Amino acid sequence: MTSDFETQLRAVSLRVTRPRLAVLAALRDHPHVDTDTVIALVRADQPTVSHQAVYDVLRALTDAGLVRRIQPAGATARYESRVGDNHHHVVCRSCGAIADVDCAVGHAPCLTASDDHGFEVDEAEVVYWGTCPDCATERTSPLIRQFGRK
Repeated sequence: MTSDFETQLRAVSLRVTRPRLAVLAALRDHPHVDTDTVIALVRADQPTVSHQAVYDVLRALTDAGLVRRIQPAGATARYESRVGDNHHHVVCRSCGAIADVDCAVGHAPCLTASDDHGFEVDEAEVVYWGTCPDCATERTSPLIRQFGRK
């Protein structure tokens, strides 16, 4: 997979460096993670990489379009390597878990604004909010234990 990352970096005129490769690998294996988690994942393989280096890599990869930065309301910024397909997200109100949701209708921007005010719309960002299965189970488990299943 490293050669794929090298090809991606070169395609956007970025130098291939160990920190960039490590960040791309971390985001491939752990989508929707915050900066601190990316730093911890990178440092597991490369303990000498600085916080600033990871911040700089995330910025460069985001600016180059290889990484997407998302920030649901009230949450810290998260990063993912799934880019270019205008997918959306579902966020758990309880634990903050995030999952990908494919485009709502067809191709990007997949939604039509009721009034685009003359803008050329090329992307729609949708965030679905709810409760993930794990949190829903935790919420109902005490009630089931207390009152039993019907």
